[in-house]
Amino acid sequence: MPVTSGRNVDVLVIGGGQAGLAAGFYLNRLRRDEASGRSGPAPTFAILDANAEPGGAWQHYWNSLELFSPAAYSSLPGYRMPAWKGEGNPSADHVANYLRTYESRYDLPVHRPVRVQAVRAADGGGYVTDTDRGQWTSRVVINATGSWNTPQFPRPPGSDRFAGQQLHTAGYRGPEPYAGRNVVVVGGGNSGAQIAADLAPTAAVTWVTRNPPRYLPDDVDGRALFDIATRRVRALAAGEPEGGGVASLGDIVAVPSVRAARDAGLLDARPMFSRLTPGGVQEEDGKQLDADVIIWCTGFRPDLQHLQPLGLTTRNGVPATDALPATRSVDSPGLFFLGYGDWCGPASATLIGVGAAARDTVAAVAGSVSL
Repeated sequence: MPVTSGRNVDVLVIGGGQAGLAAGFYLNRLRRDEASGRSGPAPTFAILDANAEPGGAWQHYWNSLELFSPAAYSSLPGYRMPAWKGEGNPSADHVANYLRTYESRYDLPVHRPVRVQAVRAADGGGYVTDTDRGQWTSRVVINATGSWNTPQFPRPPGSDRFAGQQLHTAGYRGPEPYAGRNVVVVGGGNSGAQIAADLAPTAAVTWVTRNPPRYLPDDVDGRALFDIATRRVRALAAGEPEGGGVASLGDIVAVPSVRAARDAGLLDARPMFSRLTPGGVQEEDGKQLDADVIIWCTGFRPDLQHLQPLGLTTRNGVPATDALPATRSVDSPGLFFLGYGDWCGPASATLIGVGAAARDTVAAVAGSVSL
């Protein structure tokens, strides 16, 4: 494990999921380069993770969740994901195990469970990071907290009158508790489609989407999505027509489980309802649908509340940053963002995409910040 000076490090990475580990890999490489004489002094660093165990958000996903791509195209830098021997693509548990092995393989300095409470500007430069286990100081912060802890939970009319159970994607673990029950699944993205497909064999599922579901072509997987996202970002940077990117193709990747449920006629989506009732939901035309459970597959937002003391400028709902390849705060030049989607690099919220974003971020840290 790279040596740190107590709780004072050059670079503090907040978040020990796939983005934080990828950053750790490249920060570790700087130390290897230093040891071999190929570079100057390498920064000390530490990674703070709120989870009690390694595995990132993947350890909290439902059992049947599967990746968009085969294992061979779903790896972090330096170490290929082991082959998946089950049906379809790798499961969430397979990914979590891979991340545990990855962290151990590179002996990354992850401290857990540590919950970051606030990041503040330090007198004289750098940052002070307050946690539930003490204070850290650093010259640089790489924020890689993802979005799992900040689900978007709608409150439509009648929410306080609904007598059944409501949960978000973040609370779903599998179909067993819902067998034989009337379940409304809300959301026209990948989570909504996968959870509706997961429940369809055992529950009475009503899938509700704001717009008709748009499936990507069956042969499009995560590898193709990364290529499309990369071309779009490069075109935008060059001022060329970008073709709409992934969104122009559709919203739902037809992984094997979703494809099978769709082809069997089990994913017949209904339009968004107007309100909740004590016993279910009411559609725009007044029709009542019974529901014991409503699962909101309505997405997440970046987990950034601990950065509020920095008073960051926002653009389109996210902190304003320099242009790619590295997303550095325009207000606080020692603060970098990693792994939140295309604004942090093409497909940077995915296993296949975060490696390139982490490489560029660490290069910017090493090359433009005085350590």
